[in-house]
Amino acid sequence: MTRARWLALLTLGFGVSVVIMDATIINVALPVVLEELDLTAADAQWLNASYALVFGALLLTVGRIGDLHGRRKVFGIGMVVFMLASVVAGFAVSGPMLIGARFAQGLGAAMIVPTTLSTLNAIFVGRQRAIAFAVWGSAIGGMAAVGPLVGGWLTTDVSWRWAFWLNIPISALVLLGIIKYLPETRDSGATALRDWGGVALSSLGMAGIIFALIESEWYGWWRQENGDLSPVPLALVAGLVLLLSFVQLERSRVRADKDVLIDLSLFRIGSFRNGAIAALIVSFGEFGLLFTLPLLMQGTLGYSALGTGAVILVLALGTFMSSGALPQISKRMHQRTIVRLGLLLETIAIAGLAVSLSLTVSTWVIATCLFVYGFGVGFATAQLTSLLLADVPVEESGQASGLQSTVRQLGSALGVALLGGFLVAQLGRATRDNLATLGLPGEAIDGIANAVRESAGIAIAGFQADPAQAAVAQAAGEAMITASQLTTGLAAVALFIGLIATLALPKDAAAVAAAEEAPDEAVADHA
Repeated sequence: MTRARWLALLTLGFGVSVVIMDATIINVALPVVLEELDLTAADAQWLNASYALVFGALLLTVGRIGDLHGRRKVFGIGMVVFMLASVVAGFAVSGPMLIGARFAQGLGAAMIVPTTLSTLNAIFVGRQRAIAFAVWGSAIGGMAAVGPLVGGWLTTDVSWRWAFWLNIPISALVLLGIIKYLPETRDSGATALRDWGGVALSSLGMAGIIFALIESEWYGWWRQENGDLSPVPLALVAGLVLLLSFVQLERSRVRADKDVLIDLSLFRIGSFRNGAIAALIVSFGEFGLLFTLPLLMQGTLGYSALGTGAVILVLALGTFMSSGALPQISKRMHQRTIVRLGLLLETIAIAGLAVSLSLTVSTWVIATCLFVYGFGVGFATAQLTSLLLADVPVEESGQASGLQSTVRQLGSALGVALLGGFLVAQLGRATRDNLATLGLPGEAIDGIANAVRESAGIAIAGFQADPAQAAVAQAAGEAMITASQLTTGLAAVALFIGLIATLALPKDAAAVAAAEEAPDEAVADHA
């Protein structure tokens, strides 16, 4: 591999790394951000969900645009958008400002991730391509591991704002690499994207559903506290209608032999359909867990942001170890068996964590559960993509790859929305029930319970710091444990359902060999 290609690979690796690192940094910084900006739990959910939602909604669209107009160009624009959004996020003084910046970051990320992957596929061939994909995957895994630790250190010793500003120098280096070392590539067979109706319907439909799931706890499913009609059912119905309209539009465009955003016929392939379900559920459980766990650790168990990041790092270490063992294990087991083993380990680990949680739970217990969970993630995630694409025709593998990435992002958005919302709802109820046993006036119970619920448990640390509030702190802390146990238990159930979904997967990715034999795309000259 020439020096120029190595530098191009390094540019692509750093580009995707900054996106992955940012996605994981925010989780450990979240409790401090909530307190400093006086945000609600709903705001916290939107900080994550807005990013994941726009990212997932635009992956297919942006990937198509990159194929048509130049991947290098779209990659560069995405880095600029991501960098500018990071600047705004670091200077945020309110929840709406920070959520808006996260939305813009998701837009930039949607332009970065698919273009880096398709560029790798275009400029590397044969053995070099295998090496390039390994480096790309390692960059993702490495930054997923480093992100929580870096975020914890910055939040504890510097400022949570540097969790965003750190993106600026890295993005600047990537832009320099794009200009100097990255060739422009296009897909000569790509057709112009004309299905803008599909883009609008799918994006707005998902936004409506996510809004309903997140805001249901605050507005109520039918009536608000003041008696007014809640906007939640309207948003939910509108979201479902828009998605159904999207499905009908795509079908009608296929019958008319027109360009479509998503070829829905892919879901008729059993291995793809069930693999997509499994991928969605795995992302649902993982991102829901990573959203709720830092709130418990920092708000109730007394961990600093740095300490939280260090414990979560154990999850990534488990993933690294299992990924390293995969080459030898795959010689003795079918890919399907490895995926099932991974999901089984994930389910056992999260169920064990749910049972073990208490106000006095040991760090070693949490770390052990996260390590086993990470070990399972390394098994399941690494093999699931190839199995998911095993029966997909080679000529449709590009679209199928984009669709499975979209499904994963949808799962992460739903995980944050549903599990985060469930945590907050249960926390509010359990706090009220526990406080009622202390004989406090109803007004006092309402005030404390609302403070705990709206802060997603962060207010508990304040009660713990005041000796006069020891009984209140104990009651609220136990409520947080109860809510966390139920939420974590739901994540375990979701992962078990994902395991069941793998029953229809093939034993091996038969299409992999055929894909390797497909003609390589021609690499264009530098723009």
